[in-house]
Amino acid sequence: MFYQRLFPYQTFYRWLNYGSGVSKNFTHREFSFTLVNDIYIRFQSFNDLPSFKKEIDRLQPIKIDIGAIYSVRPKDKKTVNEKAFRPLEKEFVLDIDMTDYDEIRTCCTGGDICHKCWEFMTISIKVIDACLREDFGFKHILWVYSGRRGVHCWVGDERARMMDNETRKAVIGYMEVIKGGASMERKVRLPRVLHPSLKRSFELIKPYFKPLILEEQGVLDTKEQWDKVLGILSDTVAREKLDEQWTDDAMASGTAKWQQLEDEIKLSSKDYDSVARDIQFQYLYPRLDSNVSTHINHLLKSPFCVHPKTQRVCVPIDPELCDEFDPFKVPTLSTLNDELNQMASSGEITDEERKIPDYKKTSLKPYMELFEKIVQGMETEAKANSSNKRAQPDYTW
Repeated sequence: MFYQRLFPYQTFYRWLNYGSGVSKNFTHREFSFTLVNDIYIRFQSFNDLPSFKKEIDRLQPIKIDIGAIYSVRPKDKKTVNEKAFRPLEKEFVLDIDMTDYDEIRTCCTGGDICHKCWEFMTISIKVIDACLREDFGFKHILWVYSGRRGVHCWVGDERARMMDNETRKAVIGYMEVIKGGASMERKVRLPRVLHPSLKRSFELIKPYFKPLILEEQGVLDTKEQWDKVLGILSDTVAREKLDEQWTDDAMASGTAKWQQLEDEIKLSSKDYDSVARDIQFQYLYPRLDSNVSTHINHLLKSPFCVHPKTQRVCVPIDPELCDEFDPFKVPTLSTLNDELNQMASSGEITDEERKIPDYKKTSLKPYMELFEKIVQGMETEAKANSSNKRAQPDYTW
């Protein structure tokens, strides 16, 4: 039902073509399909939208992934020399997964999420979106709910698509703040004077520290949790003193304990400002999966897929309204089916109503309209760039 009646094929096709009609942006693009029973098919490519739609209808994949644009059509990969088949460009993408927050969130673990921990995704969208737009000047940014426990970001500006692996690594390196594995207690060490980008990020995350970290996540409520925070402090005497205080008065609020920590750092450390601040960065700053972003040939789940476990649609998120996004209110296959059935049973359908796309009759409508708005912006810029190129005189002779 979903792929036949609701998947936004036309807008999806325009999104990947960047206003250039039929081009290598689509015909040389890799798609991969995951079928029932975890059958995985890579290096699929299509001549046009009808052939793509026909294959989707035939296979009914439970997941669609999008890859790079290659020098040769991916479906012809085996007909050419291995060196001749290489990725040329792809959107700059980011993947933020809630499981990377398991060491700091106390409400859920693994694939589970709730409204409390979803705030980590809201913060991530705000911080990364501001960085991409203000520091790098990117405009065409599509945020998408992963369907279960995270968010994806697609940057479609031409400069972003043309970046090689090294440039992508540099961009991620610029944005990464939290570094180190599970065994490293202090994962953030920033200079006393912050770069303007980090200063902006700190102003975005700081208001969340008390309500989210101290109150909702309760990171100072139990010894198991506060040991993680105290482990960040380099001063052994301060750690032991605070641990003793909190053990004696374990029922004190997280806010009170944090004040005690701040007071103790002021007495014991010359780097008070940076230590307390770095703890807040460690608990609130976005945690990025760098491998997804740094390799052009890395695949990422397509927007408007249906997550096979939750049955939720991977819908776009408006970064300006991300505080209002609720993953538990996202359309699911069952709700969409009910909405279409209700429309069909409401009475005789007029000819005018038949002309209305099915998605406009369902709760998918605002998400489709957001997707269309982003695609239109990309197409407008592509046309303007094309006109400018034609208008430039040719001085070669």
